[in-house]
Amino acid sequence: MSMAKKLQRLKKHIVREEPPAPKIEAPKAIRFWEAWEAAGAELFEFDGEYCITRETHYDIETAHGLYTFQDAQKTIGQWSSFEGYHPLSAKGFATSDLFFFDIETTGLSGSGSVIFLLGTARIHNSRVTVRQYFLPSPGNEAALYAKFLQETDYTTLVTYNGKSFDWPQVKSRHTFVRDKVPALPAFGHFDLYHASRRLFKHTMESVKLVNVEKEHLGLERINDVPGHLAPIIYFDFVERGDPEGVLEVMKHNERDILSLITLYTHISRLVLDQKGPADSQTALEVGKWFEASGNRAAAKKSFEQSARSTETEVALDAAYRLAMQHKREKSFEEAAALFQRVRQAEGKRAVEAAVELAKMYEHKWKDIPKSLQETSWALEQNLKNEGVKSALEHRLQRLQKKLSK
Repeated sequence: MSMAKKLQRLKKHIVREEPPAPKIEAPKAIRFWEAWEAAGAELFEFDGEYCITRETHYDIETAHGLYTFQDAQKTIGQWSSFEGYHPLSAKGFATSDLFFFDIETTGLSGSGSVIFLLGTARIHNSRVTVRQYFLPSPGNEAALYAKFLQETDYTTLVTYNGKSFDWPQVKSRHTFVRDKVPALPAFGHFDLYHASRRLFKHTMESVKLVNVEKEHLGLERINDVPGHLAPIIYFDFVERGDPEGVLEVMKHNERDILSLITLYTHISRLVLDQKGPADSQTALEVGKWFEASGNRAAAKKSFEQSARSTETEVALDAAYRLAMQHKREKSFEEAAALFQRVRQAEGKRAVEAAVELAKMYEHKWKDIPKSLQETSWALEQNLKNEGVKSALEHRLQRLQKKLSK
């Protein structure tokens, strides 16, 4: 019987209550310690409490999905030559400064939710080191955080939805042991969930990490414990002591962390590639990301690529955004040509393009009849936004008064 089926059967019988912390036992007295040792686990004792740690190493040339860890190392280094600002820029960081981080908890949120597994991965020299810190029972959190903070000298965390979930959970649980362990240090944070939503939402209904792995990273999980079963496995472990299920959760956590390395590499390459992504929609999204980050020169390159797309709506959106870039740079002729293209196609951006043309005809070239023409055309469209309609009517009246003088 598969692990998943075993756990589904256990689900009915396990009560989700935190059991009392067990008495601290010597390593050899811990139930099923031989199984832990066989998996490479070690014991850490602190102030009468203990946690279980596990360390795994991968050669730098090991592949995880589309890239090797050496590819990740090179890509992180390429940020050093990147000009401008970007939310994921590792410029100024050593590769080893990035800690790829993920947790497993007994629930989604709230003070009653306990983190029972902290996992990190770090690329250093010729290998990747994965470290995991396991809470054998809720009464040992001081040991868990003491060990984690002792070994995780992080500068920047790389997570998947860590800003909204993982790190707030860590801060919440750390509060209960803050008098016993070091404070949580300040750090940078690259959250790849938000990056994935920005770049991939146009092709995916859900940007869960497992879906992004399959669609974009060349990874498909086989015999993986689903994340939603992790709390059940943990409570079963606390009751029975058999680490079989927990070790499967640790494998799941390790895969999550290694996938963060691959995903950071992939997204960085989409951003850093001078030729731009092969997919014109993704190129457009990269350009919008640059635009939002204030990196206009890089945004222009991405918009220029997308504006050549055979996908009409993508090309028109890119053309409009490119026109706005030209307008800001006072390249009015280039801007007008692109606005005309968008306006004549009569797509989603057509009214906005007509308004921009009307502004330029009136204020730049003092051509009131053409400005009036573009404004009138825009008003003839089926406008659902009353604010836009009112502004256009006001513009029309003002232009008509100018023309009559």
